[in-house]
Amino acid sequence: MERVQAMKNPAQTNLDENAMPWVDGLTMPEVLRETAGRFPEHDALVFPALGLRLSYREFCEQVDLAARGLLALGIRHGEHVAIWATNVPEWVVLQFAAARVGAVLVNINPAYRPFELKYVLNQSDSVALFLVRQFKTSDYFAMLAEVCPELAAATPGELASKDFPKLRWVVALEDAAPVGGITWREMQQRAESVSADKLDVANKLLEPHQPINIQYTSGTTGFPKAATLSHRNLLFNGYYTGMCQALTADDRVCIPVPLYHCFGCVLGTITSVVHGAAMVIPAESFNAEATLDAIEKERATSLYGVPTMFIAQLQDPTLPGRDLSSLRTGIMAGSPCPIEVMRQVIDRLGAREVTIGYGLTEASPIITQSRNTDPLEIRVETVGRALPGVEVKIVDPATGKTLGDNEQGELCARGHGIMIGYYHNQEATQAAIDPDGWLHSGDLAIRLPNGYYRITGRIKDMVIRGGENIYPREIEEFLFTHPTIEQAAVVGVPDHKYGEELCAWIKLKTGCTCDEEAIRAFCRDRLARYKVPRYVKFVETFPQTVTGKIQKFKIRELMIEEYQLEEQETA
Repeated sequence: MERVQAMKNPAQTNLDENAMPWVDGLTMPEVLRETAGRFPEHDALVFPALGLRLSYREFCEQVDLAARGLLALGIRHGEHVAIWATNVPEWVVLQFAAARVGAVLVNINPAYRPFELKYVLNQSDSVALFLVRQFKTSDYFAMLAEVCPELAAATPGELASKDFPKLRWVVALEDAAPVGGITWREMQQRAESVSADKLDVANKLLEPHQPINIQYTSGTTGFPKAATLSHRNLLFNGYYTGMCQALTADDRVCIPVPLYHCFGCVLGTITSVVHGAAMVIPAESFNAEATLDAIEKERATSLYGVPTMFIAQLQDPTLPGRDLSSLRTGIMAGSPCPIEVMRQVIDRLGAREVTIGYGLTEASPIITQSRNTDPLEIRVETVGRALPGVEVKIVDPATGKTLGDNEQGELCARGHGIMIGYYHNQEATQAAIDPDGWLHSGDLAIRLPNGYYRITGRIKDMVIRGGENIYPREIEEFLFTHPTIEQAAVVGVPDHKYGEELCAWIKLKTGCTCDEEAIRAFCRDRLARYKVPRYVKFVETFPQTVTGKIQKFKIRELMIEEYQLEEQETA
């Protein structure tokens, strides 16, 4: 462990963008042990709703116990371990325990249904599945039984399934397991048969560039792709995203985003461990009131979320009168961040140094981020500048030509965050990463002369109405300036005359009223006529992913069905 002992003091390099990250050359277990050695009694993991609080010393002990349990199950370096669960304490422990033995953690979206579960369990070659029993209306045990009927007759550890030939173990993260599986506690008991020396032997096989995590991208068409990420990918992202917030061991990061997603398990858990900060997790899934409770009671200094989460907290009836004075910074990311929402987060939640991050799962995930010291106008109008060690360029989507400042094109990136590739999908990897190592994002962006970037839309989201190219993001940003509008999403729908027409879904602020014609009149006053939505629909909710991203393809499908636009499309 000489390389850990000889490295620079992390606190000395926190704000120096030119310094080599202290995590360079290290693996996740080495970074956790270094942080725990420096801050043993600092809070590491806090679940306020469960009354759970672990110091870094205690967290390390739990991680090592679980890692020995994995070895007791026969799980070895390089094998894949899947987790299908909501935000529970065992999720975080397993993340670092799997890394401790060199197993690759496979994140499964807790919103997946049997069809999707079957695909990822098979595609990922997982040898073990860790899962919760139930959350709300989702019965995970029942769904697993549906896709893996052989489990009911299996001896634990000896599962033989025709659809999942590598799957051996099913481990419930609670006190009851399905027939054929074991509980988390039973795995911990088996750990007693494995000495700490065996953990050290397993650690000697670890290298920073080895895969340690598979995260499935939430594509809108086809099967999700398995982005494979290394220790170095994740640790560098954790280092730099924390640096952009000026995180230290005195910070407390509130993590209401899902742990299965890179926002939770990279920007949340790994960033916190790299900087010695506390991980504060409010609830099993996002709840605005529980998040505000956690900020207030745990004196959180940093808050994470996608725009819809921040909007929900701003609209929560318990917000007035709360003491959120501890809040200083955070990250808003995951989907385009409306400027008006950003301003309210600063003014009403008090996160005066909140940053904007932009990235992709395939980039571990952050590519660009504003800094906590950036002027307000930079932090509300851009997605920041490239992280140190990451190159960004804007190219013409049609020709691949590199564009200059203020020219709109596709954002491409390369550097330490770019994934190893898609697991078992070389064709998709080659389509995403060109021969020169550039990851093509599919997002439209503009680079400003100061080196900061604005995301202007998705290439696939562009609407072509009568030959005019329209970018929905522009219309959405304008709609957010209307005093009654809380949330808006704009999509293109088929039209016989123009090819496509604009459709706006709008959610009004509590207590506000408006009508379709008022919205159109508002748009006509300030926008070109071809940018005025033909269809305006007022809604209470939007179809969303678990992470809060609005699923525009579903809005389009619903509008086609409601207005019978298929006939127009094919006429």
